[in-house]
Amino acid sequence: MNTSKEKELAALASINYVKNGMVVGLGTGSTSEFMIRALGKRVAEGLSIVGVPSSERTKELATECGIPLKELAEVEKIDVTIDGADEFDPYLRLIKGGGGALLIEKIVAYNSDMNIIIADSGKKVERLGAFKLPVEVVQFAGVKIQKELEEMGLSPKLRLKNGKPFVTDEKNHILDIDISHKRNLSTLEITLKNIPGVVETGLFLETTDLVIMGQGETVVIIE
Repeated sequence: MNTSKEKELAALASINYVKNGMVVGLGTGSTSEFMIRALGKRVAEGLSIVGVPSSERTKELATECGIPLKELAEVEKIDVTIDGADEFDPYLRLIKGGGGALLIEKIVAYNSDMNIIIADSGKKVERLGAFKLPVEVVQFAGVKIQKELEEMGLSPKLRLKNGKPFVTDEKNHILDIDISHKRNLSTLEITLKNIPGVVETGLFLETTDLVIMGQGETVVIIE
């Protein structure tokens, strides 16, 4: 399986949903990078859009690719958001946040009329949870939250980068937890977000309208 090729196929197919005059939410991650570069080419050819980036990394790439950008507060709404996922199940529920941008990604998704997920075939699962679930927490409460999640049997691990705690664009930390044994994800989401200091989780349970998946040499659309 050529993962990179599948990502690119999905990304290129997603561009067909972008029309002149749209406000487009720009996702974060390796699959989204293919999409941003392809959109940049379309903009160079005359496509008129405005992008709302979901991370500093995406903002830099989109600027480099010549896509005009605005902040969320500057737009009335987002017409379509195209983003990747770390896992998706048959109900189009997702785990996101492997790249650490889950908070802004979820805000952008919430403010979008349509959410398209682009992925390679390796991201399709029967049940969410093989990928560890990212939970974004404020640094002040991190140690206490980690202890509480341990007591809940969720095996939290503080995400590190170069030996130091990973810091999100919003200056928070991420605890990656094991939810493979959890059945009711809606209840889990509520439980986690009721802990003071938990900012957001990487569970995207009801945001996705469409998944475009690269599979071998073809593209599969799952609605």
